[in-house]
Amino acid sequence: MYPSFARWVQSHRDLPIKINQWNNVVRWEFKQPTPFLRTREFLWQEGHTAFATLAEAEKEVLQILELYRRVYEEVLAVPVIKGRKTEKEKFAGGFYTTTVEGFIPATGRGIQGATSHCLGQNFSKMFNIVYEDPTTPGEKSFAWQNSWGLTTRTIGVMIMVHSDNTGLVLPPRAASVQVIVVPTGLGGKLAPEKLQALFSTCNDIVAQLGDAGIRARADLRENYTPPWKYNHYELKGVPIRLEVGPRDLEKNKVVAVRRVDGIKVDVPMATLSNDLQNMLEEIHNIMFTRARDERDAHVKKIDRWADVGSALDARNILLLPFCESKECEERIKKDTAEMATPEPNMPAMGAKSLCIPFENEELPKGTKCIHPDCGADAFRRTLFGRSY
Repeated sequence: MYPSFARWVQSHRDLPIKINQWNNVVRWEFKQPTPFLRTREFLWQEGHTAFATLAEAEKEVLQILELYRRVYEEVLAVPVIKGRKTEKEKFAGGFYTTTVEGFIPATGRGIQGATSHCLGQNFSKMFNIVYEDPTTPGEKSFAWQNSWGLTTRTIGVMIMVHSDNTGLVLPPRAASVQVIVVPTGLGGKLAPEKLQALFSTCNDIVAQLGDAGIRARADLRENYTPPWKYNHYELKGVPIRLEVGPRDLEKNKVVAVRRVDGIKVDVPMATLSNDLQNMLEEIHNIMFTRARDERDAHVKKIDRWADVGSALDARNILLLPFCESKECEERIKKDTAEMATPEPNMPAMGAKSLCIPFENEELPKGTKCIHPDCGADAFRRTLFGRSY
């Protein structure tokens, strides 16, 4: 792509260039496969841009990172921490890397959600992407570049953060089916005409919800019982199940069951669409708040090296005073691996830096790096943890 950039860019008028693409990637350097999270081949969205100035490039880096935060928090109800990668963990060849980092409570591991890189002029110098700069007549300037990407790993993060022992728990804004309508009370005494009237009402409900912008389906299969359908759609994580029976219709209501917590609510037919829209919004907020609170309970500030190993074994991610040197980071990873309590069939895993959070605290003057063999000053905290 960058050789094409070099042909396309001649003048400052040719900038900025903004390319976005979706493509499948084959990863040849591959180990420790994990479904959704780390596979030989995966689909991702990948952006490549070029600008005349560093200021324009840096502005876009943060704009894209904010879009990725919104995907996780506003669509998937997954809380993330925005920050900057250390020099050791940044994209190879880049100027710097920003990231959104998630947390998987079941394992106590961090996970990189998406990255937005400022490449600086490193690749424009390599591929001779230059333009005539009107501020310096007769001279050519190298473009400033960015790249950014989001992969199908997001699906795996969503599943691992929200799901329970019953199955998937899908956030409403991401669910292809937000409401499943299940007819009930289908005993042998129900007359055929009443059965068809019940099915017709279920279809009317789906149409009504569709007109209100709610993605709904009715399961009218007669060869499966209502309890079987309940289990089936709980496994699939559908946010709301509507139980519609003859007695409910006589009372001009239906029963809504929320997948997130199993709560049952009687909903009047007269306000069904509006009530379900509010319920879907409430479900999203419940899922996000619950995941954020659980994440926050496992983010620990640690100031003594002796406490690091036990805090990691307690499935926490750690905010550590850190000098940010590559050599010290490697020591921390190696030494925390030796501290780790072995897990069955799993190699010992050390803590790596996840990010330097944007929301950070200025450490008191004279604060030293967490590693006892370092002795260098630490000016802010870096988020460390075992990770995927």
